[in-house]
Order: sequence, then structure tokens, then C-alpha cells
Amino acid sequence: VRVLKAAKEKDQALVTVCSACHNVVKQTNYAMQNDKAFADKVNLYMNEGEYDGSTEVYHYLEMLRDVVGYDNLKEKVVNPLKGKRIAAYYGCLLLRPNSVMRMDDPENPSIIEDLIRAIGAEPVVYGFRNECCGGYVRMESTELAEKKSSTVIKSAKNAGAEIIVTACPLCKYN
Repeated sequence: VRVLKAAKEKDQALVTVCSACHNVVKQTNYAMQNDKAFADKVNLYMNEGEYDGSTEVYHYLEMLRDVVGYDNLKEKVVNPLKGKRIAAYYGCLLLRPNSVMRMDDPENPSIIEDLIRAIGAEPVVYGFRNECCGGYVRMESTELAEKKSSTVIKSAKNAGAEIIVTACPLCKYN
């Protein structure tokens, strides 16, 4: 909340790069706006004045799409990735819950595929692109995490992907 409050005091939006971090920040901001008991408890704990949840929070993908614009980005690409078949991996945290994240359709997203097109590559759509990689169970069951990650990778490869990109460091690790 301190980071959200500091951004608001500077009249700036807060931009995140990690899907997991974005999810936590966005959900916290939403709770500050919509859950008075939560907001009161946080503000009391912080003891730094009131924060009302009004800071604009963007994931860098939203900034590229909504502020920079994919058309503008496409014009700036010097070495387009022509011929590359790239699979987007969304994972489970970037888009859910939709009522809070409001970035894209959580069941059929396109924000990363649109970025892939803007940099000149061909997006590969595959079945497991928005399923969990197992990151949250890795400490309890390495075997289950590896099984979930392998399923994602196999699905992308079977669809013809040469490269998989993700916005989540934990997913990349898995």
C-alpha cells in the first residue's frame, strides 16, 4: 500500500512487470476501494494517513497496449521477428480474477499475442496457455509442478511454438 500511496501522491500510475506482483497490488488496491473494513485496518496499521485505493495500476503489457499502443510499437521495431512462432503463456495470475484484473478475457486472452504480432512474429495459440504452471505447489510437490509445467510446454510445442514467452518470473522458473 505504501507504493500505491506514494504513486498517488506524485500523481502517477503504478506499473508492474511481474504477474504475481501485479495480481497482489491490483487486488490490494481493489480491496482498498471496495472493502471498508480492510481499508480501515490497513490504514490504521500503516499509520501514515489515509489511502483510498485510487492509484491507477497497470501491468507493463497494458501500458504497451493502452498507453504506447501496439501500432506505435510496431513502427519502432527495427528487427522484426519474422518467421518466429512464439507462444504466449499467461499462467493463472495475470488475468484472474477478471472482476479485479480487467486486463483481457481470462478464458481467451489476446494481449500477449497482439504484442507478438507487433514485434513481427507469429503467435501460436495452444490449449494450456492460461493454466497454472504449478508454481504454487513447487515447495510441496516438485513432481506435480514439473508435471504441470511439462503439460504447458508440450502443448505449446505440439501447436508449433519455437519460443514460449511469459510475463511471470515464477512461471519462467517452472
